[in-house]
Order: sequence, then C-alpha cells, then structure tokens
Amino acid sequence: MIRFFREKTLVLATRNEGKIQEFKHLFGKVDFTLLSAKSFGEDEPEESENTFVGNALIKARETSKLSGYVCLADDSGLCVESLNGKPGIKSADWAVNQFGERDFGLGINKIIKALNGQKKPPWYAYFKCALVLYWPDGHYEKVEARIKGEIIWPRRGENGHGYDPIFLPSGYKMTFGEMDRWEKNKISHRGIAMEKLLKKCFCYAE
Repeated sequence: MIRFFREKTLVLATRNEGKIQEFKHLFGKVDFTLLSAKSFGEDEPEESENTFVGNALIKARETSKLSGYVCLADDSGLCVESLNGKPGIKSADWAVNQFGERDFGLGINKIIKALNGQKKPPWYAYFKCALVLYWPDGHYEKVEARIKGEIIWPRRGENGHGYDPIFLPSGYKMTFGEMDRWEKNKISHRGIAMEKLLKKCFCYAE
C-alpha cells in the first residue's frame, strides 16, 4: 500500500548544494521542516548498487538511520548512447579529480574526449533520475523519470550544475545550463520525478 508523507520533518539525503536548492524549489512552500544530510555529518555512504534506484535507496536508508527522520534521496546521471550508457550511475565519479573532489568541468571534458573517438554528432543522451522516500521503519516509495536530448559542444550556459551545460533537451534550443531554474525544473528528469512523487506521496499535491 502506498504511504503518504505526514511527518513534520523531511531530510534530503544529499550534501550537494546544487541539488539541495533544486529540491527546495521543486517542493515550493511546504508545511514541514526541510533539512539536508549536511546537518548530520559530512560522510556519504558508498553507492555500491548498479541501478539508480538501488543507489538512491542506499542513500535514503543510511541517512534515515543517521538522522532518525524520513529521508528523500535521489540518484541521477547522464547516459550517453554512443558511450553505451556511460557515465550513467558513475556520472559523479567521472567528475572526481586527483584530490578526490568533484569537478564537473573535468567530467564534461572526459565525456567530450570519449565522444570524439566515436561517431560524429548528434550524440544522443538522456538524463535519468530515481527518487526514494524512506521511512525509519524500513518502508519506502520510489519513482523514476528521464528526459531525452543530446550532448552539444562547446558547453553553453552557467546555470544549473553538473553536466547541464552540455545537455540539450529534445525540442529545445537552450541547454539546461542556459535555462533558468524555473524553466529547467518544468522539464528536467528530477522535476518530472518530483511531480510523480508529490502526486503519489504528499497530501498537499494536487
């Protein structure tokens, strides 16, 4: 049976400031307290599963154990068809530099370098997002969404985060990196997934 969220506190199982701000915008005005995993330490659980849902579940479960609250986790990534779906669930890992820090400029360059050894553009790709809403008693709800598009080069735009500047969604003339937050969230993989979750589990969503 589907469970509705009726608690007074929800923890976002991420320490990524870009994602935190995006989630806050997607939720809009709420009647509960919205916290992030940063309030409960800096260590992130190892994402050892081979699916987006599996890794989202790890993050949600571990953050719920740590905080004692209901947690919402996402796992998302960019899947490039010419690279057999890579970087996929390893999207964040592709952006890790020699100091162990995330640098998505580095990740973008890796993708473009790999694509330059493949066929010529268009380089079709899609962003995928899995969301898991996890309760301390072990119950959880999940949703998934994706948006299709293509990889473009050179990069365009300074908005968003991650691989947004090189992703051109199908039917649009602006990359995610060129769109403002409002426009991107209407069509993004995370925006679509959140719309599904709000309708499924949140009483105030119509």
